[in-house]
Amino acid sequence: MGVEKKVLTARTGPKPVPDRTSPSTAPVLVKMVTCPKNSRRTKDPGQKPFSFQIGQGKVIKGWDEGVLGMQVGEVARLRCTPDYGYGPSGFPAWGIQPNSVLIFEIEVLSLK
Repeated sequence: MGVEKKVLTARTGPKPVPDRTSPSTAPVLVKMVTCPKNSRRTKDPGQKPFSFQIGQGKVIKGWDEGVLGMQVGEVARLRCTPDYGYGPSGFPAWGIQPNSVLIFEIEVLSLK
């Protein structure tokens, strides 16, 4: 159980570094290319880039761990088991059922 990562587009840019002691850790900016609700590869203009701090628990555990090893410009498919996703609560706003296995395609745009 956990997160499995498959690199779809490799890059050689810098990697985000977690700093669990500082809430002011520089965030990573990502774009979700595919979400589990529609499972279509799309760069929907309505899907805006999303910024979060690695290792701070601000996103699902699968994103925290999966994005950690990625490089700027990289695109990867993250397969998250329920304990690394939304677990027994699901995420009703996205139509994600409880205990769902999630598959995201994430692109790392930059480190801020």
